[in-house]
Amino acid sequence: MQEEIQRQEEDTRQQEEAATMLALETAEIRPDAGLPIGEEEIRKAEETLQKYREAKEIYTTKVVSAEEWWKNKHWERFSSQSSNKNDPQPVSAWLFNSVINKHADFMDNMPCPAILPREESDKATAELLTQVIPKILEQNHFEDVYSACCWDKPKTGTGIYGVFWDQDKENGLGDIEIRQVDVINLFWQPGIEDIQKSRNLFSVDLVDRDVLTEQYPELEGEIGRTSLIYQPEYIYDTHIDTSDKVQVIDWYYKKTVQMEVAGAPVRRQVLHYCKFIPGHVLFSSENEQAMDPGKYAEGWYSDGKYPFVFDRLFPEKGMPVGFGYIEIMVNPQEYVDKLDQIILKYANLQRPRYFATNNCSVNLKDFADLSKDIVEVSGKVDDDALRQIEPPQMSDMVLEARTMKIDEIKETSGNRDFSQGSTTSGVTAASAIAALQEAGSKLSRDMIKGTYTAFGEMTTMLIERMRQFYTLPRCYRITEPNGMEKFVTMDNGILGGSAAGMKGSGMPQTQAVDDLKVRRPVFDISVSAQKASPCSRIANNELAKELYGMGVFAPENADQAMAVLEMMDFDKKPEVMKKVSGNGTMYQKMQQMAAAMQQMAAVIAQSTGDTRLLEAVPQMAAMASPDGPPPQVEAVPEGSMQVSSLGEARVRGGNAAEQARQRVRESTEVK
Repeated sequence: MQEEIQRQEEDTRQQEEAATMLALETAEIRPDAGLPIGEEEIRKAEETLQKYREAKEIYTTKVVSAEEWWKNKHWERFSSQSSNKNDPQPVSAWLFNSVINKHADFMDNMPCPAILPREESDKATAELLTQVIPKILEQNHFEDVYSACCWDKPKTGTGIYGVFWDQDKENGLGDIEIRQVDVINLFWQPGIEDIQKSRNLFSVDLVDRDVLTEQYPELEGEIGRTSLIYQPEYIYDTHIDTSDKVQVIDWYYKKTVQMEVAGAPVRRQVLHYCKFIPGHVLFSSENEQAMDPGKYAEGWYSDGKYPFVFDRLFPEKGMPVGFGYIEIMVNPQEYVDKLDQIILKYANLQRPRYFATNNCSVNLKDFADLSKDIVEVSGKVDDDALRQIEPPQMSDMVLEARTMKIDEIKETSGNRDFSQGSTTSGVTAASAIAALQEAGSKLSRDMIKGTYTAFGEMTTMLIERMRQFYTLPRCYRITEPNGMEKFVTMDNGILGGSAAGMKGSGMPQTQAVDDLKVRRPVFDISVSAQKASPCSRIANNELAKELYGMGVFAPENADQAMAVLEMMDFDKKPEVMKKVSGNGTMYQKMQQMAAAMQQMAAVIAQSTGDTRLLEAVPQMAAMASPDGPPPQVEAVPEGSMQVSSLGEARVRGGNAAEQARQRVRESTEVK
């Protein structure tokens, strides 16, 4: 019985193997068979992208509407609500004025990073990064990128920075690429507020078909059959032909992989990247790793983060993006323009108009021609034949309502008159205007602090790109504060290189466990304004002049000055305190040296009788110290000088304490 069961199991196993072999022989062999990312994975990614896009449609509509309001083209939306197509369509720029003032506040406070070490041994590296990173930003034309993001932030509520590695820069050497990213082309998982928590992130771009064919000639026939997933959302003034465009999708996704670190299994989340067009993979970091385990062992970017930094203005729950000032000011701006329309219609009605009967005796053509001084009539002219139309009178409430709506826009956006340099109510003093501007700029300061936080995150991401990709030395020209130039060279060796020694899931298996102990320096980012506004510079200059007049910078007042500065709060306070403290220490050393020289001159005068040096020392000290000579030291009385066996000059006499110290020294002196 047992043998019969075993024979049946063996027959079943052979039949299953034969069926499997037959299926393999008859199945079509896929070119991506065995690779992690193939046609099936791309199809699922496209489905996920469509879900993300559908969930984002409401926000996309708001972004497009905000752009139309920004371009003052909102009457096209009102036209369907207007009963008379000939009505005037006035456009006032109160909303526009508020946005451009916000952008001006951003540009007056452009950020500049200072890299701070977390350990004493990293101070030199932090100082080098503080000098090099501004040069990298300059090479990427960061001022233009910053300006573009600062337009998006008040308009749509979100400015997005992208920090990438471009292997084609620097003639193939590769370098960091920083650019502004349009929020309308990004798609993320619905319901998340931190973009780094999204399971997938898609960036969609349109590329000319012939350009893509040049890069991927093997897909020439396939590229020609692809279609667009979605059309451009913005309403452009010109027609954009997308018939010869191909939609290229950058797909970023995170995977949790098993690794072995120092003999212990750990789980780590890595970032992978796939570039594809609908139905076809153009590049996949996970496929590259499957074919060569040494490549992309730490994922596409070793920090495991999406290369995008979101700078939100007003946050929204359940979304990584926010909303901007335009969405807030749309309603009062709409009423202002509609009230302007009413005022213009009333103004048009004020033009003189007349009722005239059919048998009116007045020559109406001559009457309407203002160039003629005489108008012919054929009979009697009275009010029954020709009478002026009385225009309706507009209520003052219309003007009051318009003024209130304009004030609402100003109050809501924080764009009051004094923030633009003009005031009302008789305020004319410069100090009063400056105080009002400072008090009214708190909204701008709060908005800029959020941008500085995003900039710090972007700088940290930039350092991680340097740590991962700067395998070859790079040279930078640094201009020192004194105007002198120097050239520095750096690579990722000072940053700890890439994390090594992680094994498992495609990680290199040959690295030693000791490599795991290589420390990766971590830095803190301090962000300050690269160029302050003229008002801030004037205030700082006035403060410096006031401190100078108080004698804070006099070296002999260092202790009192430090107490004063401790209670003050102003920009670059630590640097000022450090300078004052250093001057005080130097002054004390000069005083001690002057006293020692005076004492030595007194000894020489006592022993030789030559007092020239004794007289010259105060003059030398006065020349060395611009604040006056050091305290005078009394001449040593005759007979009070004694020289010890070691050649040390000592003075007898003085107070009781000095005499006691003298007796102790004599009792312990080596004879």
